[in-house]
Amino acid sequence: MTHTVEKIGGTSMSRVKLLKDTLFIGSRKAEDLYGRVFVVSAFGGITDLLLEHKKTGAPGVYAHFTDADSDQGWHDALTHVASEMQKLNHEVLCHPADIEQADAFVAERTLGARNCLIDLQRLCAYGHFRLSEHMLQIRELLSGLGEAHSAFVTTLMLQRAGVNARLVDLSGWRDEGNVTLDERISKVMDGIDLQAEMPIVTGYAQCAEGLMREYDRGYSEVTFSRLAALSGAREAIIHKEFHLSSCDPKIVGKTAVCKIGRTNFDVADQLSNMGMEAIHPKAAKTLRQADVPLRVTNAFEPNDPGTLIDDQQAEAPAVEIVTGLDIVTLEVFEQDMVGVKGYDAVILEVLTRHNVRIVSKVSNANTITHYLDSSLKTMRRVEKDIAQAFPAAEIATRTLSMASVIGRDLNGLSVLSRGLCAIADAGLSAIGASQGPRNVDVQFILERDALKPAIRAMHTEFIECAQPRLTCAA
Repeated sequence: MTHTVEKIGGTSMSRVKLLKDTLFIGSRKAEDLYGRVFVVSAFGGITDLLLEHKKTGAPGVYAHFTDADSDQGWHDALTHVASEMQKLNHEVLCHPADIEQADAFVAERTLGARNCLIDLQRLCAYGHFRLSEHMLQIRELLSGLGEAHSAFVTTLMLQRAGVNARLVDLSGWRDEGNVTLDERISKVMDGIDLQAEMPIVTGYAQCAEGLMREYDRGYSEVTFSRLAALSGAREAIIHKEFHLSSCDPKIVGKTAVCKIGRTNFDVADQLSNMGMEAIHPKAAKTLRQADVPLRVTNAFEPNDPGTLIDDQQAEAPAVEIVTGLDIVTLEVFEQDMVGVKGYDAVILEVLTRHNVRIVSKVSNANTITHYLDSSLKTMRRVEKDIAQAFPAAEIATRTLSMASVIGRDLNGLSVLSRGLCAIADAGLSAIGASQGPRNVDVQFILERDALKPAIRAMHTEFIECAQPRLTCAA
């Protein structure tokens, strides 16, 4: 257990030239350079161009291929991806030979993907084959292009700087084998000397399980966590472009936030539930079960230890993070619900079928309310299906927001009452609030325009002041 496995996200990878002088090399020399395995994401924006834009939904190659009536859209989109990749080659690499090699790599991979999609279209022109049956494979094929490109370019950059870097391509390019994720990782890592080589590993790994089937674009953290667990890493490290802090500095200001020095996987799970993902929950589970601690650091401050995440409980009760997200409420009311079993099961089945994420829920005798992370377009379909199941029910949806106060141990802090007081003192009102018996988070339901001021008020109360109050404004 002498090595670490470290992941770099797409936003940080876009500044990989800077990372060369800080994270990859910095002041390290000789053997100090090694004992580190890096799992890299695609350069920022490339996966959006290959699939679809993560936030706006603007179509990429995948969306054009699966939705368009003509071939021109996806062909043009793939050509644009190749152009953007080659532009990055010129930005990251300095030596003409390296640029030429990287450009040839992009041309070979994108041409291979183009020919594969053309052949698939030809095959599906026959009635025995359905394009819909190959959607997942298409998505995985295209995703792998981004990680393979960033890993290849990073390896070239480091080799030119004198580092014994080694490309580890898990994307299964032209691989005839259908192996499991563990088998693929173990096979490629067996011959690597971690004390004399620096593996640069693709965040995407082709495997029999199909990572995108369950994790979609969270697959790189799954690869990262399995690699750390299988190799017996001393520590798993995620390098972000910011520290894991007590709040979003864009909301409360950079001077108000506090870096979290240590927390546990329970808090990491609560953050994931609130859309402030430190690590994918399934990846966190893998590390937790393998007893590999996780560290989250700022990629551009390599001397700062960052935040250690493990299974240790807090030494004393404290609020660690105040965060929030926009939600949609789904309220199902039926007077005859009381005493009847099965209502919630039907609603859950509809939500699962439409792939709607549940953030939280509350219920009473005749009303079940789910707080959801979903679009209104999806919610219209959900409402229609629930109305068919319960014709007599009154179904209502509403756009709101949820603020959450999170910590490893909130016992004795009166977070619920103090939070409501802080919200009231800010001239706001909470629509609802709830606290579970585990005392790791308290949730406050607010109007959307009240979310940020409520977060600021509670961050001041619990983090900046950190002293209990006895009274609050009416």
